[in-house]
Amino acid sequence: MTDVTEIPDPFRWLEDPDSPETMAWVAEQNRRSESFLSAIPAREAIRSRLTTLWDYERCGPPSKYGDWYLFSRNDGLQPQAVLYKTRSLDGPAEVLFDPNTLSDDGTVALMATSVSDDGRWLAYALSASGSDWMTWRVRDIATGVDAPDEIRWSKFSGASWAHDGSGFYYAGYDPPSEGNVFTGVNTGHKVFFHALQGVQRPEPWTQDPVVFSSPSQPEWLFAADVTDDGRWLVITQSQGTNRENRVFLQDLTVPAGGPESVPVVPFLDRFDASYSVVANDADVFFVWTDHDAPRGRLVAITAGQTDPSAWTTVIAEAPGTDVLSSVMRVGDVWIAVWRIDAHEHIVVHALDGARLREVPLPALGAITAMSGRRHLPDVFFAFSSFTYPTTIFRHVVATGETVVWRQPDVDFDPAAFETRQVFYPSRDGTRIPMFIVHKRGLVLDGSHRTYLYGYGGFDISLTPAFSPAIIAWMERGGVFAQANLRGGGEYGKAWHDAGRLKNKQNVFDDFIAAAEYLIRSGYTSSARLGIGGGSNGGLLVGACLTQRPDLFGAAVPAVGVLDMLRFHKFTIGWAWTSDYGNPDEPDDRAVLLRYSPLHNITAGTGYPATLVVTADHDDRVAPAHSHKFTATLQAAQAGPAPILSRIDVKAGHGAGKPTAKVIEEKADVWAFLERVL
Repeated sequence: MTDVTEIPDPFRWLEDPDSPETMAWVAEQNRRSESFLSAIPAREAIRSRLTTLWDYERCGPPSKYGDWYLFSRNDGLQPQAVLYKTRSLDGPAEVLFDPNTLSDDGTVALMATSVSDDGRWLAYALSASGSDWMTWRVRDIATGVDAPDEIRWSKFSGASWAHDGSGFYYAGYDPPSEGNVFTGVNTGHKVFFHALQGVQRPEPWTQDPVVFSSPSQPEWLFAADVTDDGRWLVITQSQGTNRENRVFLQDLTVPAGGPESVPVVPFLDRFDASYSVVANDADVFFVWTDHDAPRGRLVAITAGQTDPSAWTTVIAEAPGTDVLSSVMRVGDVWIAVWRIDAHEHIVVHALDGARLREVPLPALGAITAMSGRRHLPDVFFAFSSFTYPTTIFRHVVATGETVVWRQPDVDFDPAAFETRQVFYPSRDGTRIPMFIVHKRGLVLDGSHRTYLYGYGGFDISLTPAFSPAIIAWMERGGVFAQANLRGGGEYGKAWHDAGRLKNKQNVFDDFIAAAEYLIRSGYTSSARLGIGGGSNGGLLVGACLTQRPDLFGAAVPAVGVLDMLRFHKFTIGWAWTSDYGNPDEPDDRAVLLRYSPLHNITAGTGYPATLVVTADHDDRVAPAHSHKFTATLQAAQAGPAPILSRIDVKAGHGAGKPTAKVIEEKADVWAFLERVL
């Protein structure tokens, strides 16, 4: 007979977001948090300053297709960025698509775009209220008129056009059942081909043929991309959030009755490493991989000759700890982004991999976006740092010249602040990097409100990035610290592996050690230290809050994964088992129980002031995580500190959130921290 341990779950009823009981609970929580926040005198001043700071132009790097350059731009306080078109980067631009016209409150967002090779058609995906579900439409770029095409129930997908512009490839799911749109488990991803209506056929999207799927592997996820020469469809298959993936190929030059009738064949299907096809010359593919190179390299692989012994290394793995973050083919060079101690550099390499030059950057920072095409002469990139607002640069490959294309004017003085990078020992002695940003000349007397931010998971790297919210925090005397914890990708595969599955506790130890370093070094004290993070970072905050309630003055877990026994029961949660383990497996369950924030709340404990932040339309991390954690923490709290929940409405996990909602949330978080620290 198997031993069964019963684990109480008294607030499971909060998992139903649409029940009258849950809606009443949400309304009461928002009433309580608003009552607390509205009584803070600094709240309006913070909101006003954030509004001023956010009122600056934000552009994305332009991309050229046919005669058109396309780029995104927000003039400052627009709810959503607008897509523009222009024939000359030095000339006037016209609005191609403005999502702000689609809703009164700015909660309809433009989530993805893809342009046909000749620059005629734009495929664009819209999302409402922060949901991951997307609807694809098609627009004639020259006229700005939409075609009748509409594709629903796409998720976790881009689009890639056939070379002749007849249609595009995308990924999606079967329609969800009624009542399960935001909570139902997402499995059965498929690659479809959509032929433009009136181009090849008049049928609606429901008749789009399936190009590739795997009914026997419903947890496989797909991304489909057509190579620059139009010959190959490259289908990358992932399983959850594993680094490892598979690559399949479809030869688009093979005559057939339709895209679904051409065979899709394995290319790199051992699921033994991470692979990303960067470019190709006929049947030779240039692939970024961490196979036998945990910090990344670029190799050339010929179709049909995929044994590693037949590969040719083009850009070798760097010695030391440098990571080859990404590679792009532009003209006759490789543009490579190298990550060094959690900040980034751009290096131009010859086609044989030889290092030609480093592109000069203005500060210690990171590349937040990059655009370029093989047949074009330049590359555009967005650079950002903590006190350097995101600026778009143009690098001309032939001359090596780098010039500013768009630089914003933000209402603050960068010289008033300083950034330093420190390295501190974690519990097991591992050397962890951390960025600390604050007013210049800060006296280390332990008196400063400090906000410690982290993530530590899913191979995601935290690099320096500009945020008006951080500027506002520091202007009011606060210190901002960003720790680069294990579980992220800052130092490649080994760094990620050291913070996942049975090693997940290392992430929490790294964060706790960061807090202890800040206190020990005189930046702050426990009473004046707040911690924050979102999604997996919300788990981080919840775990550290329950493990060391004595160490922090406040905690702000946002859209967090907080119930580690049931995260796989909602939407795409099953995909996270690669980092967390499977709660249905006894060994994994034992590890999860040791740190699950919900299950490690102890009644009668004095917990620090906590503001749980979530959203009612979050279909990435179900709001039930936050709701159950809040209710349990409130019931257990023995100290005087408030336990509050701020639940946004018509909002999701964070992507596509309108500017006004972002400002309101940041103002409430900073006001809360000022009040309790």
